[in-house]
Amino acid sequence: QVQLVESGGGSVQAGESLRLSCAASGSTYSSYCMGWFRRAAEKERERVALIDTRDGSTYYADSVKGRFTISLDNPKNTLYLQMNSAKPEDTAMYFCAATPAYGGYLSWCIERGGSFAYWGQGTQVTVSS
Repeated sequence: QVQLVESGGGSVQAGESLRLSCAASGSTYSSYCMGWFRRAAEKERERVALIDTRDGSTYYADSVKGRFTISLDNPKNTLYLQMNSAKPEDTAMYFCAATPAYGGYLSWCIERGGSFAYWGQGTQVTVSS
């Protein structure tokens, strides 16, 4: 079992920055796909960013590309999402997720879609205009 705990959410003005953190514990696998997803009110869950822990390769949704950065601090077992130039449409509950990685590197992670084995409880981000 893997436990994921998000933190860092809050309220910011449009154009400001925010950093989300996800502390992972209980890992029993050597390689994971990890990522951030979000769900805005009355909308479907959206994949925001992914990282493959095997080689550090990353994927971003078009809506956040160039503004958000996903990163992993291995010694701290912590996943981050740096959110710059925040927009009101970034307002959502943000979830950290992880799933054991078995092949194909980042392309395999992308093909998983939202089928990740482990999820955090979420942290709310609100961006005001």
